[in-house]
Amino acid sequence: MRYVTVFILSMILWFMLTFEFKVPNLIVGAVASLITSLIFTRFFIHNIYKLIQPHRYFWFLVYLVVFLWECLKANIDVAYRVLHPAMPIRPGIVKVKTTLKSDMAKMLLANSITMTPGTISVDIIDDYLYIHWIYIRSEDPEVYTPIITGAFENLIKKIIE
Repeated sequence: MRYVTVFILSMILWFMLTFEFKVPNLIVGAVASLITSLIFTRFFIHNIYKLIQPHRYFWFLVYLVVFLWECLKANIDVAYRVLHPAMPIRPGIVKVKTTLKSDMAKMLLANSITMTPGTISVDIIDDYLYIHWIYIRSEDPEVYTPIITGAFENLIKKIIE
């Protein structure tokens, strides 16, 4: 069942990328999707029934809105720091504990943090993310963890776990 799901998703992606519904394109897309599903299905979600739960798609849309809002705020903050004559930065690496359990969820959180200006995910070790932060506001993990992870962690839980 997982192979079929990956094949179908690959075909949908193929048609979205090419947007050409002719027989040669169908054949090439089917072959590419078949090869993709044979190679990459072992890395795919193990419980494919999560893909058909509509509430996950709703939370994904909420996540996108929150992510865009956080990126906008972070862009303004980084622009302020760059344009300020004193360049107020206090860079460093902080250790953030996450409650996410799956590797996919941790990866999505790390990538969300990295794509937000002013932070870069350096490493993930067990339940900890090591984040390079442009301005460390506190030395206390209880204070800086919610600032860095924001609402990302709770929304990712609702989407993936």
